[in-house]
Amino acid sequence: MIFKYCAECGHKLEDIKCGDDDCKICPSCKKIYGSNPLPVVEVLVVNEFNEILLLKQNYISEDKWTVISGYMIDGETIEDAVAREVKEETGQDVIRCKYISSYYFAPKQLIMIGFIAYVKKSQFCNSDEVDDIRWYKMDDVNDVIARENNCSGMHWDKCREFLN
Repeated sequence: MIFKYCAECGHKLEDIKCGDDDCKICPSCKKIYGSNPLPVVEVLVVNEFNEILLLKQNYISEDKWTVISGYMIDGETIEDAVAREVKEETGQDVIRCKYISSYYFAPKQLIMIGFIAYVKKSQFCNSDEVDDIRWYKMDDVNDVIARENNCSGMHWDKCREFLN
């Protein structure tokens, strides 16, 4: 996230050097701001039948499907964020999760923290965030997963190394 004004007092920030990094400082309260990406969990959900759960969120794509993702909230661990996002968006309970990789998503200045979450297949919940939800066989995911302006395809490619 790139700040232009101080979140504490509202003054316009000035550029400074912080060691080797470019930073900004508030001339009034002296608070220093770096250029830090926001952390987001990105989760490929797999059930006991080796099916992959994908979401349709029309604001992302009306014809492609994505993995679950969501912003972390203050005070939670990364693993807690994985379980919360999977539960909120799908109704599935995470049994265990495995870290896979991280990805930088420059268009929105996000650090995507990629996981596989294992669940026991259960009823889907209704979520205002999701337009459709579906289980896919692994062989069918490549044809439907979002790749353009989205990290879902990259995460799927990385996860396949751990699922085969």
